[in-house]
Amino acid sequence: MDNHSHIHKHEVKGKNLVFSILLNLVITIAQIIGGIVSGSFALISDALHNFSDVLSLIFSLFANRLSRRKASLDQTFGYKRAELIAAFVNAITLIVVAFILIYEAVLRFFHPEPIQSTIVIWLALLGIVVNGGSVLLLKKDSEHNLNMKSAYLHLLTDMMASVAVLVGGILMHFYGWFWVDSVMTMLIAFYLIYVSYDLIKTSTKMLMLFTPDHINITDIVREVHKIEGVSKLHHIHVWHLNDDELHLEAHLDCSEDIKMSDFNILLDEIEAVLFREFQINHINIQPEFKKEEDSKDFIVQD
Repeated sequence: MDNHSHIHKHEVKGKNLVFSILLNLVITIAQIIGGIVSGSFALISDALHNFSDVLSLIFSLFANRLSRRKASLDQTFGYKRAELIAAFVNAITLIVVAFILIYEAVLRFFHPEPIQSTIVIWLALLGIVVNGGSVLLLKKDSEHNLNMKSAYLHLLTDMMASVAVLVGGILMHFYGWFWVDSVMTMLIAFYLIYVSYDLIKTSTKMLMLFTPDHINITDIVREVHKIEGVSKLHHIHVWHLNDDELHLEAHLDCSEDIKMSDFNILLDEIEAVLFREFQINHINIQPEFKKEEDSKDFIVQD
């Protein structure tokens, strides 16, 4: 029997992603032109970084639209896991970009070249404004959605990169310290790897249907066993379908040979406990009474 608890879902605003894509296209084109004119490899590299984010944002937008499609006979869950895949891929690309930035920064550190720092400073300021605006657009959505969090992190690191380019541009302009740009780039890249690792770990656990970190199966069993009419909960699986849906499926031995209408009442009690104590909002329980099985363990490999 399947039961669904009421949940207040946060509606992700895909239009904010569209605005962010357009803004980042503007800064990408401006940085490429500025990099060629000023001779700044740092600006061109930052432009490529921004362009990779444009592609990632487009992927996030596509996944966001896919996730809203209704289920069908061929896709019984619809495309609800599309955003998890997008978050995973975006996190991987963040780390790839970070290593490329580190490699290029090391090369620039040992072979610094004079550049027109004034252009670098103005374009860095433009990057801060554009990426900062995009970050503000996605901040609220990023707190409720893993896919949006990956897009948000892309833009946040872009803004930090622009800050680093600005600091480097100022130091190059007044002191001729061309190596500063490389140092700032490496620091940002290492931070990028740090935040991406957590995103990869979270999305991988969801894709692999691992038990969520905040869920303890033993605690679930203890709470459900307190309910009158329950004999034993076993064959338990708990997983995230996406950010909003936390599922549980299990077999339930009833203590009495009850009618299905009585089981419905029992199921309502179980659903209320699981939602209140563990925020589980989709429950699928197979009722049983003295059924002979090879194992009655809490967790069984099906």
